[in-house]
Amino acid sequence: MDLQKVRNIGISAHIDSGKTTLSERILYYAGRIHKIEDVRGGGDGATMDHMELEKERGITITSAATTVDWNGHTINLIDTPGHVDFTVEVERSLRVLDGAVLVLCAVGGVQSQSITVDRQMKRYHVPRLAFINKMDRTGADSASVVEQLREKLGCDALPMQIQIGNEDKFEGIVDLITMKAIYFDGPHGETLREEDIPTALVDEAKTARNHMLEALSMYSDEMMELLLSEEDVPATLIHKVTRDATLEQELTPVFLGTAYRNKGVQPLLDAVTRYLPCPLDHSLQASDPRDPEKTIPLSPDPDKPFVGMAFKIVDDEFGQLTFTRIYQGKVEKGGQYYNQRIGKKDRFSRIVKMHSDKREEVDSASAGDIVAIMGIDCASGDTYCQEKDYCTLENIFVAEPVIKMSIEPKSRDQSDRLSKALQRFRKEDPTFRVMTDEETGETIIAGMGELHLEIYVERILREYKVEVEVGPPKVSYRESATLPAEFNYKHKKQTGGSGQYGHIVGSIAPMTEEETAETEGELLFVDNVTGGRIPKNYIPAVEKGFRKMLAKGPVAGFPVVGLKIELDDGSYHDVDSSDMAFMLTAQGCFRETFPKMKPALLEPIMLVEIECPETFQGPVVGNVSSRRGIVTSTGVQNGVCTILAEVPLAETFGYSTDLRSMTQGQGTFTMELARYKPVPSGIQTEIVAERKAELQLA
Repeated sequence: MDLQKVRNIGISAHIDSGKTTLSERILYYAGRIHKIEDVRGGGDGATMDHMELEKERGITITSAATTVDWNGHTINLIDTPGHVDFTVEVERSLRVLDGAVLVLCAVGGVQSQSITVDRQMKRYHVPRLAFINKMDRTGADSASVVEQLREKLGCDALPMQIQIGNEDKFEGIVDLITMKAIYFDGPHGETLREEDIPTALVDEAKTARNHMLEALSMYSDEMMELLLSEEDVPATLIHKVTRDATLEQELTPVFLGTAYRNKGVQPLLDAVTRYLPCPLDHSLQASDPRDPEKTIPLSPDPDKPFVGMAFKIVDDEFGQLTFTRIYQGKVEKGGQYYNQRIGKKDRFSRIVKMHSDKREEVDSASAGDIVAIMGIDCASGDTYCQEKDYCTLENIFVAEPVIKMSIEPKSRDQSDRLSKALQRFRKEDPTFRVMTDEETGETIIAGMGELHLEIYVERILREYKVEVEVGPPKVSYRESATLPAEFNYKHKKQTGGSGQYGHIVGSIAPMTEEETAETEGELLFVDNVTGGRIPKNYIPAVEKGFRKMLAKGPVAGFPVVGLKIELDDGSYHDVDSSDMAFMLTAQGCFRETFPKMKPALLEPIMLVEIECPETFQGPVVGNVSSRRGIVTSTGVQNGVCTILAEVPLAETFGYSTDLRSMTQGQGTFTMELARYKPVPSGIQTEIVAERKAELQLA
């Protein structure tokens, strides 16, 4: 295989920019499919959206890979989702790709997810082309989109074409390199017709070409000299300079078209083979497991030891399918290779090339290929090598989940199937987390957004036939005292034989802030007893008795925190006192004293950090206040506003959706527990009533 003619590319964009429609046209023109299907509107649905849910909703949920041939080049193509909820799909695809096509809507321009995708492309140093799609829509304005690319993404966006006709009169494009008009004939635009530029557009095309050459001359002294001496610039030089500047990620060539109307796709494919990198252009460093400071250069040479990265895992009825990018060497069917993370040897039982959800078995694959391996058990991001401790590749960046839900099966006998489903999805998707709340005993699922979790709930029902109930996770409240109290408590129980006797005197008070910080809010027990009034060997039993009572408070059965207990005095009986007697004394004392201390409920307060464009600062701050939150600081840098606030956990459910709708999808937030704080009395009454009803039902 000639690596010069291989392209590994991804198609990424904001929601509804037309990525999957563009992928469908690429497959059709490259002869991979013989009938064009639409994303929406009946039929079998687009080839790359192979899940039933994707066809029904008309959205992409998982990235799908395929391979096409174009003009003697092999293009490995990955179509990625646009929703921020499935951002890990884009993240891991870009991690292993050499180049990308950033699709933009001619009306919407650079939208929130375009900015996120741009950030991901820069993180993994992925060169890209931009394709302005939907040029036939009312309000299409390619010049404005190019301007937004420059302003919002800070890239040198350079139009390589101009349009012929606008909106519903969009007929074709003018190629500024060949200075020819290109029209797309035939029922599906499969026949390209080259003509002279329409007279009305000649001047505009000349101006645009001059602008293009001037912009490119900034990257080439040779071109600059030709322009200064007013000589013709050969097309080969234009292609070379454009390619070099694109590979350096300094230039983003811009192309136009409408995938749905079958116009502009073939010139884009030519540009992919012309300007985007082949595996040989992609220099990669791996770290040495024996010396993390040292790096090992990798080269796409099939004769060197094998190095590959498992970047995506899919579990289906045939077993685990591991999508792998091969960076160096080659893999053979039936070969054994080491997982560098755990040092275990795995046998690659089958190697398949993917075409959406269809498989094509191959006996071997070499550097530059993207294949799926069957029969191995690994995690997303693992490095495989021929030798043990050879090298490890930089892992995939995984964002922290922002939303949590409790989940339980409607009938108990389905809990095994549910745990199997959760286990599988957790393995496939690093942004999908599953945990058990130790206090409430609930199973909690966490993800990137409400749509993300909704899709998984739907998949559990369809693929595992388990009906589940979801709800906001229960808030783990605490109880604490607000007033100090003194105690003098005697426990006396005498029956036949040895009895029980214990007597303790002291005080209980709420902890100070310093004491809370020191003990992390747990019980602080101080022994002030002198003169052997209570023998030292009974003191631990007193502390144990008090600690046992903290698990369930008297207000609503929540754990009790933040108490300081001082034991000052007491008495004992030579025969009837024992560890058990003093433990029961402490428990009885707590039962009697704590209700006198005006106990209150405490709620978890979250430290929330919100980032959003400066223009949305007002509504976001207003919304925080409406959730009983307190804004502690705000700052603005480069048009991005950072807001720090403290918000009760109970008020944060559903916040990710609200924040996105307030900020046109551009707001993000993270939160962590800050501290516990008393609940307002009106809300406390409601919580206690709810809790009592729950406990009665249980």
